[in-house]
Amino acid sequence: MDIEKANEQAVERMMQSRPVVVGMGKALEVIPGMQEDLLLHAGPPITWERASGPMRGAITGALIFEGKAKDESSAKKLVESGAIKLEPCHHHQAVGPMAGVICPSMSVYILENKTHGNKSYSNLNEGYGKVLRYGAYSPEVLDRLRWMEEVMAPVLGKAITLSGGIDMRALLSESLHMGDEGHNRNKAGSIIFTTRLAPFITRAAPNSETAAEIIQNLADNALSVLNPVMAACKGMVDAAHGIEGSTIVSVMARNGTDFGIRVSGLGDRWFTAPVAVPQGLYFPGFTAEDSSGDIGDSTITETAGIGGFAMASAPAIVTFVSGTPRDAMNATLEMYEICSSEHKYFTIPPLDFRGTPTGIDIRKVVETGITPRVNTGIAHKDAGVGQVGAGLVRPPMEMFQNALVAFAEEYGY
Repeated sequence: MDIEKANEQAVERMMQSRPVVVGMGKALEVIPGMQEDLLLHAGPPITWERASGPMRGAITGALIFEGKAKDESSAKKLVESGAIKLEPCHHHQAVGPMAGVICPSMSVYILENKTHGNKSYSNLNEGYGKVLRYGAYSPEVLDRLRWMEEVMAPVLGKAITLSGGIDMRALLSESLHMGDEGHNRNKAGSIIFTTRLAPFITRAAPNSETAAEIIQNLADNALSVLNPVMAACKGMVDAAHGIEGSTIVSVMARNGTDFGIRVSGLGDRWFTAPVAVPQGLYFPGFTAEDSSGDIGDSTITETAGIGGFAMASAPAIVTFVSGTPRDAMNATLEMYEICSSEHKYFTIPPLDFRGTPTGIDIRKVVETGITPRVNTGIAHKDAGVGQVGAGLVRPPMEMFQNALVAFAEEYGY
């Protein structure tokens, strides 16, 4: 068996993927395996007993949104009784930022990988601060979700159909040249996304006031494009998964308690270890004492070769996650040490348009002692509070070591 050839095939499939936003639909109707009694969440599998504060808060908010619970106590009873099941978004071709909770009645973006035919999904982005994905579920949080579901989503769905689809690989390629890194900094990508949809939103909306409200919402949220970006990256890495003999990482994800990875040549097994606490900048009034453990599916961006791996494209990211522009450059340069390739379509102007580091190889991670760099938001440790900052974090080495041992056992090394 030739590991290098297997890795070359996996990364080529990843890079040649062309995910396109083709529509929107209710999670229950479009996400494979979704059920009325099921909530999807970020990261590897988790139970209520082991769930972090923000994860519990998001589960509670989702069940209130669905009309199935009134508060955290009733939500806890539903989950612990088995009346409501919890499963990872990744088990259903989906991804969600931070707590990542997707409930049956939520609308989700539908993406189709035009190269390989696989589909991927993610929900709508609420913006910064006190939001469901950070574990907040106060009345204003739920009111915003209802507006997004009842007013915004139907119009966006029609607008996407009228547009003929949004090519996310092309959008990401362009936004990387405009100062984005695709994970925590998506200002350019969100502008491009909004600009391309705006004419079709005006046609799809029932009146000009609704159109203006939706366009303003997208324009005011610098993370509007994050969720379709994550779904795009999910579509890319899913195309690279299941290649026999490949040591390429095809999933990195966190649930606030465990960090987990999957490897292309090792099927759907999770390799997990306890999450770290991100280091970064905190909003006024908050400190590291308030921080939850690392959480979210958004590390799918680094898995696909952007995010922390493309920080050299986005020196201004350091004003949000801490550090200096030189740190951003060094972060990208270090990631070349653990990747098998450089991206053909995601390139970095400050590095003479060199391709971003792509295809994390578990062998190189263990050999060099270098773990991936991740940009991330920081959630408050308690349910109901929301976002308290943003920063940087690294996955635990233990996962990569265990995955490499499992690979050796699987393939007889």
